[in-house]
Amino acid sequence: MVLLMTELQKRISFIGLVALGAAGVIGTSWIYTNSKFFAAYGAGGEIFGFVVATVIASLIALAYAELSTVFPRAGGEVVYTYVAFGKTTSFIAGWALVGAYLASLAFYVTASSLLLAWIFPQLEQGPYYVIAGTKIHLPELIVGIAITLLVFLVNYYGAHLASGIQIVMFGTMIVLGLLLVIVGFTHGQASNFWPAWSKDMNPFLSTMRFVLPAMTYLTGFELVAVLAEEANMPVRKIGISVILSVVLAGLFYTIVLLSSAWVIPWQETAKLKLGTIDAFKVAGFPALGWAAYFISVLGLVTSFVGLFAATPRLILSLSRAGVLPQTFTKTHPKYGTPVNALYLTLGFALGLGWLGKGAMVWFLDMGGFAIAIAWVLATLSLIKIRKKYPNLRGAYRTSATLLPLIGGIVAIIIAIATLIPGTPLSLAWPYEYIVLGVWAIVGVILYAKAPKGNEEEALKNLLGEYYEAIKKASD
Repeated sequence: MVLLMTELQKRISFIGLVALGAAGVIGTSWIYTNSKFFAAYGAGGEIFGFVVATVIASLIALAYAELSTVFPRAGGEVVYTYVAFGKTTSFIAGWALVGAYLASLAFYVTASSLLLAWIFPQLEQGPYYVIAGTKIHLPELIVGIAITLLVFLVNYYGAHLASGIQIVMFGTMIVLGLLLVIVGFTHGQASNFWPAWSKDMNPFLSTMRFVLPAMTYLTGFELVAVLAEEANMPVRKIGISVILSVVLAGLFYTIVLLSSAWVIPWQETAKLKLGTIDAFKVAGFPALGWAAYFISVLGLVTSFVGLFAATPRLILSLSRAGVLPQTFTKTHPKYGTPVNALYLTLGFALGLGWLGKGAMVWFLDMGGFAIAIAWVLATLSLIKIRKKYPNLRGAYRTSATLLPLIGGIVAIIIAIATLIPGTPLSLAWPYEYIVLGVWAIVGVILYAKAPKGNEEEALKNLLGEYYEAIKKASD
């Protein structure tokens, strides 16, 4: 039986939190789409673009690192923006992230069978239907639903279980990545990589053009802050976990991609179908090609697990703030998980997932805009909270707010770029604009129907034991 409980259990270790964050950032498609990116931007454009994007994301992560130690509560941005700007801004930040995370989760329902179909082509046979020009076969939908239910069960039985599994999968990814790097650099040569751009490419412009898509590959570190309430460690380590998540993911991307440009000429990789996977096969290391494929599979699963852990915590936090029904504050008496919010997340994922990969690309692009908005609001919240409560200090403190602000400015540029036609991140007309508009309208309706409760009580529910720190800082 599920009882009304409002506190989550502190059962995630430091390594588990870093694994949830870093492995949640490392996705699946980057390792086989680098052939396309090498062709468009040169190996140097993609690899150095990732370096620049990692620096920018790290600057944004500084804001999360500090705020997560001041308010280590479930929900991350929901809490920070409520303290800084109040209920309305808090709902905007939370609703934006919920939309972004649900878009990814729904995408994984059928995308999870995409990689398996490379080995089991039978999954793409049999009865099917077509949405957005993409066939969804019944076998791949069934497999996707089964994987989704498995990910749900992992998270149902506790964040500590999810983090434990994440540690194993992330460790495996690191080992496989190191094998690619060692073989790539010992059997390849620098002349395969350099010059890293074609003669018709401008190195600076090619690199800068890839920074925007690279930023989307580095999203996910904010889920460390969302899960902070369940971290069983000194508070300072939560902030360190946020930064480590970004840095480790960025290094992993950069070094593995560089090894694929080192082992054979990157111009050849640019002509291959599956990027790094095919590059090592062409170089004479078919087993390592499969290792790269397995990294892609693990990246999908770890992102699936991480986002399925974070989304219910955002819903719980919005419920604590009084803008979603109070039923979503319920947690399981034994496992300490936000069980009703988990069921809602499962319902959304399966309810949208049947639309298939073609339609879900619309949702994913909308999610990129939503995450950029959340990043902007997080950096602004840091500045506002420091000004509003100058004596309030967390266990981790950024030396200057200028650094996160730089990251926030870049996030604003990303958000604007998605709305302006003709940029690399422009939303596709009209479908993606419709999806964004519908999600915004649903949010407005929910917010309008939310009970007009006492905002001070909502703040107390959000902050829990840290509410007194705010009161003292206000005196």
